[in-house]
Amino acid sequence: MSPPVLELRDATVVLGGSRVLDSLTLTIRAGEHTAILGPNGAGKSTLIKLLTLQQYPLATPDGAVSIRIFGQDRWNVFELRSQLGIVSADLHDRFVHGNVAGQITARDAVLSGFFASQGVFANHRVTDAMRASASAALGRMGVGHLAAATLDTMSTGEARRVLIARALVHDPKALVLDEPTRGLDLVARHEFMERVRTIAQRGVTILLVTHHADEIIPEIDRVILLRSGRVACDGAKASVLTSSRLGAVFGASLSVDHEGGYYRVHVVDAKTASRDG
Repeated sequence: MSPPVLELRDATVVLGGSRVLDSLTLTIRAGEHTAILGPNGAGKSTLIKLLTLQQYPLATPDGAVSIRIFGQDRWNVFELRSQLGIVSADLHDRFVHGNVAGQITARDAVLSGFFASQGVFANHRVTDAMRASASAALGRMGVGHLAAATLDTMSTGEARRVLIARALVHDPKALVLDEPTRGLDLVARHEFMERVRTIAQRGVTILLVTHHADEIIPEIDRVILLRSGRVACDGAKASVLTSSRLGAVFGASLSVDHEGGYYRVHVVDAKTASRDG
């Protein structure tokens, strides 16, 4: 049996004097497609930074290990990134609007996934096998024809699909999607999530972090609601995505309906529930 993608035991993260994660305990198993949902400030981004080793939890009083990733509590960051693909709006901004804007092609962006870098540099040894894998990954995402184009010349949806190819180029065990459709229009958003569905169906564990319930694809069955750095609710999608539970977390009166495996949430009255509800 494969070890869990993530195990947290009483994990606490303090930033700026505030507990952004407060004694958080949860396990995400291999093959268990999971969505982590919550309002801004719930601790979602910090949780992802724990998973990617950008943040570390406080030491526990008894010295027990509070985080394991793929069964290990110690990782070389570059080795971890070969097993964990990541796509986020922030990553998009770095590639499209950052220092490499106008310089990095789709092909090189995907190749950079082998080196956990933001581009391909002289010290990187790129093999023919890597090039073939990069071309195949771009093709699977429907952007193979853009291999020689720079990301800043693409639509937001096209560039985001290039970044999925980058995340998948080394066949990771899990794919982390952190607010992945931010900035996408209605059609691009639909096309992006359909690509994610295909990836989930191929057996890559999906971990979706969002504050939009309608991004939760049908293949995801487990939903974790976060509020103020703690788990407010954790369980099967149908039992978690209810008007009462979502309303208590988001501080509003909400209605929920679902069709075709997707859930839609509508605000009835934003003032009738408190965030402490």
